[in-house]
Amino acid sequence: MFDNVCKFLVETFASDFATWLLGEPITLTKLSPSELSLEPIRADALILLQSDEVVLHLEFQTQPQANIPFRMLDYRLRVYRRFPHKRMHQVVIYLQKTDSELVHETTFTLEETIHRFQVIRLWEQPTNVFLQCSGLLPFAVLSNTKNRTETLRQVAQEISSISDQRIQSNVTASAYILAGLVLDKDIIQQLLRKELMQESVTYQALKAEAKEEGREEGREEGRAEGRAEGRAEGIEEGVHRVAINLLREGVSVDVVARVTGLSVEQIEQIKITEVDS
Repeated sequence: MFDNVCKFLVETFASDFATWLLGEPITLTKLSPSELSLEPIRADALILLQSDEVVLHLEFQTQPQANIPFRMLDYRLRVYRRFPHKRMHQVVIYLQKTDSELVHETTFTLEETIHRFQVIRLWEQPTNVFLQCSGLLPFAVLSNTKNRTETLRQVAQEISSISDQRIQSNVTASAYILAGLVLDKDIIQQLLRKELMQESVTYQALKAEAKEEGREEGREEGRAEGRAEGRAEGIEEGVHRVAINLLREGVSVDVVARVTGLSVEQIEQIKITEVDS
C-alpha cells in the first residue's frame, strides 16, 4: 500500500521530486523496468523516471532490507546497459524510523567494485522542505518534527489552498495513508477532510476493486442476499490481504491496525496464523 502511494506521488508530481532530489524542476517521464533487461526485474518498490540527460531511481522502504545495496548496483548496470550516456541518481527513502544500521548503508562493495547511492531517512529531514510543493506534502508528517499532529494540521492547511480539486483530493488521500505510519486514525480523520479523500482516484480505485470482489462473491451465491453478503465479504477480504502484505513487509502490528482499521488483536491473529506460520 505504501509503495503504491509513493509511486503515485512520484509519477504525478515528478517535477516536485526532481526539484527536491536533483535541485532543478526538470521534466521527467516514467521509465518502464521492462526496457532495461529481458530478465524479470523486481518492480514492486522500484520507481524509474528519466529525462534526456538523467535517470532518477527511487525506492521507498518502510523497513530496511539487507539486499538494498546490491539492488542499487544491479539497477545501475541495467540502466547503463540501456542508456550508457545518461547519468543516474539513485535514492533509497526510508519512511519509518528505525535503529537498524541498514538504513545508513550507502555503498555496495565487492572486491574492487564499489558503488555508491544516496539514502534519505525521512525522520531526519527538515519539515519545511515538504511544505513547499503539493507532491511532497504527504511526507511532511514523517519528517523531523516535534509535533506530528501540528505538522499534519499544517499539511491540511496547505492542501486546502490547492485550487485543483482533483489534485487536492489525491494529495489528501496520500497524506491520509502515509500519516497512518505515525499517527492514530482518529487524529488523521479529525485533520483531513474525509470527503476529499473519498473523491481521490486512488480511493475510488480501491473502493471499486472491493465492490467488484463483492459482486463476484454475490454472483456465486446466486441470490440478492448473497450479493449483498458477497460485497461485504469482498471488502473484508481485501482489507485482510492488505494486512497480510504489510505484515510480510515488516510493518509493525500497531501501524497495520491503524492503516486497515482492524483491531490489534485481529492483526496479531493474522500474523500468527498466516504470516509467521
